[in-house]
Amino acid sequence: MTLPHESSTGLPQYPESYWLASSRIPSFSKLTQDISVDTAIVGGGISGIVTAYMLSKQGLKVALLEAGQILNGTTGHTTAKITAQHDLIYDEFISHFGEEKARLYYEANDDALRWIKQTIKEHQISCDFAEEDAYIYTASDDYVQRIENEVRAYGTLGIPGAYLERTPLPFETKAAVVMKNQARFNPIPFLTKLVEQFTAQGGQIYEHTTAAAVEEGDPATVTTLEGHKVTCRFVVSCSHFPFGGGGLYFARLHASRSYVLGVRTDKPFPGGMYLSAEEPKRSLRSVTIDGEPMILIGGESHKTGQGICTIKHYEALQLFGEETFGLKEICYRWSAQDLITLDKLPYIGPATADTPNILIATGYKKWGMTSSVAAALLNVKTITGEHSPYQELFTPSRFYVDPSLKTFIVENADVAKHLIAGKLDMSDKLHPDELNRDEGGVVRVNGRRAGAYRDEHGELYIVDTTCTHMGCEVEWNNGDRTWDCPCHGSRFSYKGEVIDGPAKKPLSKVEAL
Repeated sequence: MTLPHESSTGLPQYPESYWLASSRIPSFSKLTQDISVDTAIVGGGISGIVTAYMLSKQGLKVALLEAGQILNGTTGHTTAKITAQHDLIYDEFISHFGEEKARLYYEANDDALRWIKQTIKEHQISCDFAEEDAYIYTASDDYVQRIENEVRAYGTLGIPGAYLERTPLPFETKAAVVMKNQARFNPIPFLTKLVEQFTAQGGQIYEHTTAAAVEEGDPATVTTLEGHKVTCRFVVSCSHFPFGGGGLYFARLHASRSYVLGVRTDKPFPGGMYLSAEEPKRSLRSVTIDGEPMILIGGESHKTGQGICTIKHYEALQLFGEETFGLKEICYRWSAQDLITLDKLPYIGPATADTPNILIATGYKKWGMTSSVAAALLNVKTITGEHSPYQELFTPSRFYVDPSLKTFIVENADVAKHLIAGKLDMSDKLHPDELNRDEGGVVRVNGRRAGAYRDEHGELYIVDTTCTHMGCEVEWNNGDRTWDCPCHGSRFSYKGEVIDGPAKKPLSKVEAL
C-alpha cells in the first residue's frame, strides 16, 4: 500500500481523503455555451447528484454545474455514516418544536437510509455497505442525564433503541444510547454509479463552472462566472451556501470544520458506529482499506477560520487513537466543512416564499449522508408537484423564535467581532523571505497585510488576505494548507483559488516590490 509522505509526528504530511484516493471519478468539461433545461442543479456533491439522478430517472432534462470537480467537497471528506442518530437531538427537538416535528425529522432521515439501501440493491453497487448499530456514549457523569433524556425521547417518538451502561468499546463508559440498524459505506463508488446512470439517461454535467447569479422568474436563468446562461424551469442550489434566491443565508448559517484519521491499530474494532456526547467530539467507525480492517477516528469540531493551529486537532485525534486502540500507522488524514443552521434543522425547499422555483438544500450539521438524500427526495417532489409531509419542517423561510433568534444574534455578533479584529490586527508580521519550505502565514508586504506560502520546491505564493465575500481577513490553516475566513467560512487554496463558498472570486495575488 502506498501511503502519503509522513511528517515527524507520524501524521501524513498532506491531507488526503481515503474515499477520493481509492476511487476513480469521471471528469467532465466546463460549460462553454448557453443551454436550456428543465432543471439546473448547482453543486456536485451527494445532494446535487442524487437530485439529478432522481429527476432524470423521471424523464426531466437536467444540467448539473460544479465549480470544481464533482465529489471533491464535503461528500468526499465525510465519515460516511448513514444514520438518523444525529447526536443528542431528539429530546432537544421535542422541547423546541414538539413531538410531531421531531418524529418527522427522524422519519425523513430513516426514509433516506432506506432509499440508499434500496438503490445499492437495485444497481448492485459495491461500496462497502454494511448495517451497523449507532451509539452515542459518554465517559462523563455530567452527560448521563442527557443520555437518559434522549432514550426517553426515542421511546416517545417510536425510534428503535435502548439505554446501555457499557458499550463494546475498549474503555469505560458511564452511559450510552443505541439506535439499531443504521449503516455505513464508501460514498464515492455509490455516487459514481449514480453519475453513470444520470449521464446515460441524458443528464449533463459541467465541471469548473461556477454559478455566479440567478435571475428569478419563470423560466429562471443561472449565469456562470464566464457569462454563459442556463435557462430552466427550476434551480436547485446544493452548494453549501445558497448562491442565489435571496434569504440572507450567509447570516443564517455558520461553517464548522472537523477532522478524520484513517488508522491501523493494535486492538481490533468491536463493530458499531460511535460518537461521544461530550466535547471534544470523538467519532469512530470501521473501514476496509486494501482488504485490511482499519478505523476512522473523527472529531475536533470548530468554527472555520477560528481556534488553535489546525494540525493540533489531528494530533488530538492521534493521541485519542493511541490511548484507545494503540496505533500502528496513520494512513490518511483529512478534514471536512459543514454548515449549521440557526435551529439545527436543514434548509430544504424554496429559498424564499417569493421564489417557488429556486430551491436550496443546505445546513446538514455534519450528517449529510442521510440529510442530503432527504433533501433530494423532498426537492424532487416539489419539482414534480408531489406532496411531502416534510415540506413545512424543513422550509427555509421558517424562523423559530426559540432557538433561532438567540443563535442569530450570537452568530452575527461573532462575525462582527472577527471582521473588526482582522482589520485592526497590527501585530508584527513575518517578511515572506522568512518563511521556510512548506510554511505559510500572515506576512507584511509593501507595508500591508498579506498571506504567503512557500511550497516544498521553494516557490512563494502571496495573496491578499481580504476575503472576496464580505471583506473579512482570512487566516492560515496550517493543517490543510488553506486560507480560511472566520466570518462566513469561505476557504481558499494557498494560491488563492476558491475551495468553499460563499465567496465566488479568488483571493487577489500580491506582487512583492
